[in-house]
Amino acid sequence: MSVFKKLRDEYVIRHANRIEFPKFVSSTILRKKVTFSGRVQKVGFRLEIYCIAQRMKLTGWVKNLEDGSVEAEIQGEESKIYFLVNCMQSLKRASVKKVTMIDVPISEDDEIFTIVR
Repeated sequence: MSVFKKLRDEYVIRHANRIEFPKFVSSTILRKKVTFSGRVQKVGFRLEIYCIAQRMKLTGWVKNLEDGSVEAEIQGEESKIYFLVNCMQSLKRASVKKVTMIDVPISEDDEIFTIVR
């Protein structure tokens, strides 16, 4: 792992762990497929989603797409999913130009959130 990537990852983890969560009102459990387009690769975007999702006890996965965008399937309370998406849109080191979200069937097998490489 390059020194630059290691430093970036440490910064991303520190940043994600400092985010303060609001008091979430209990809401419906659902699963969303979310695609983030813009400058979202090579800036620690997947790692940030992963860290925040784990802290909020969301399940699913996140991966880079060949077209330069990032795709995630996120399962959990609706209010938490929207909070996570808003956090990612407001990142300064990334530039999210477009977000698409669609409902997908809930996965009963999901127990953790993972980064797909």
